[in-house]
Amino acid sequence: MKKLIAGVMMLVLLSSCGNKRTSIDPFASITHEVDSIRQKEDSIHQEKLPEDPKPTEVDESFDDFIYNFASDDTLQFQRVRFPLPYYNGDEKVNIEKRFWKHDNLFTKQHYYTLLFDREEDMDLVGDTSLTSVQVEWIFVKKRMMKRYYFERIKGAWILEAINLRSIEQSENEDFVEFFGRFASDSIFQSQRVFDPLVFVTSDPDDDFSILETTIDRNQWFAFKPVLPTDRLSNINYGQRNDDDSSTKILALKGNGNGFSNILYFRRKGGAWELYKFEDTSI
Repeated sequence: MKKLIAGVMMLVLLSSCGNKRTSIDPFASITHEVDSIRQKEDSIHQEKLPEDPKPTEVDESFDDFIYNFASDDTLQFQRVRFPLPYYNGDEKVNIEKRFWKHDNLFTKQHYYTLLFDREEDMDLVGDTSLTSVQVEWIFVKKRMMKRYYFERIKGAWILEAINLRSIEQSENEDFVEFFGRFASDSIFQSQRVFDPLVFVTSDPDDDFSILETTIDRNQWFAFKPVLPTDRLSNINYGQRNDDDSSTKILALKGNGNGFSNILYFRRKGGAWELYKFEDTSI
């Protein structure tokens, strides 16, 4: 009898121990380890994610920003949204960060150029309320345009995309084609300078005064600046740039050297001519 009771007690004890084992989740420790690993991975991933760029003083004016963007390798990497969409006509590729090469834009030149259709649009330069600006290279001989799209996001300027495309041919005399010949062919240039030419310059006797007079065609060649023949730069702040416009203004601005020349063109009888020249260099 004692043996029978002992056997029953042993069976009950074994049954009880067996129930305890089946109540334990055999994957609990593995799940915990996986969750722990995932938390660590998430933490590492979050640390590697680039933070939103913080605006600095150079972001106040786009002109200040673009000069620093083109000059400072570190700032440029921070202000390009990678992978960067690059459109070549109808084809699109994404440029990864590891393949990006520093772009000096026009900072290695003595001056850069700006294009306007109207004088009032020149007031857009230095506007601190802008949120979208495009920087352009106009390749005169190849008739191509390379455009960089910048957006101000949370106060910081960011390069969002680049677009390379051909320049459409206009029914009228195309300004880019005209200017390419005007800048490189002196005989053609003399034919397209209105005589007398309006000339605006600083008063040599008063640094705060501007003189407006006229000069003849031969004097133009004595005063004229060296003109770009291969490519023009442009910063599109939102100004009009219509291929069919009857007026064009080409501003030549020095990179920190006080140089400032402005050429005023108009379309007369279907052909472009220079009718006003301004030299207010310091």
